[in-house]
Amino acid sequence: MEYDKTPGIKIGIIPDGNRRAAKRLMKRPWMGHKWGIEKLRELFKWSRELDIKEITVYAFSLKNFNRPKEEFDFLMNLFRKEFDHLKNDPEIYENKIKINFIGRINLFAQDIQEKMKELEERTKNHDKYIINFAMAYDGRAEVVDTIKKIATQVKEGKIKIEDIDEDLIKKNLYMDNDVDLIIRTSGEKRTSSFLPLQADYAELVFIENYWPDLTKEQFVEAINNFKSRERRFGK
Repeated sequence: MEYDKTPGIKIGIIPDGNRRAAKRLMKRPWMGHKWGIEKLRELFKWSRELDIKEITVYAFSLKNFNRPKEEFDFLMNLFRKEFDHLKNDPEIYENKIKINFIGRINLFAQDIQEKMKELEERTKNHDKYIINFAMAYDGRAEVVDTIKKIATQVKEGKIKIEDIDEDLIKKNLYMDNDVDLIIRTSGEKRTSSFLPLQADYAELVFIENYWPDLTKEQFVEAINNFKSRERRFGK
């Protein structure tokens, strides 16, 4: 399938369906997360081939902390291994990929937080591609944290109430970049509190396949679908 490169496009990914993909094959549900990590690596490669500037992945929500302990521990160890992999992956440095983490990162174990901070520090000057991992993320929580951050600035006399506008709010979000397209797998048709402010005018594409089963052809088709739409932004 053909695709004309669009360097400016910014995509949000909701990689849904890992557990259902595993259950379908009569595996333990959380084994699907391992396949999901492998699919993420493929997606990042596809994105570079298509010259997509920025990808934001809904990797772990606040509600995911309520997963069964065995699954939760499995996920945390997966994150540890994947962050170590990214730290040592030559493609991250050869392709100048900047890695960010957004969300309530302080809720993770200290060693995982340190791995995140090290990745951000090692890649902070990279400027060709951006990967944002939404971790311990929830859109409503982001709004709450942004309000608290701005209220603290008012309290400390750094800004005045009349200084608060859309631009100031945007600057105080976890991530101030807007998203053009949200892609969700597994057939579910909702955004699940993912980037409600950054994606307020984003186009939505829902794919029936579970996340581990996503194909490059489906990814390209989603982008072509986006490009065929007339974006009016309320006009």
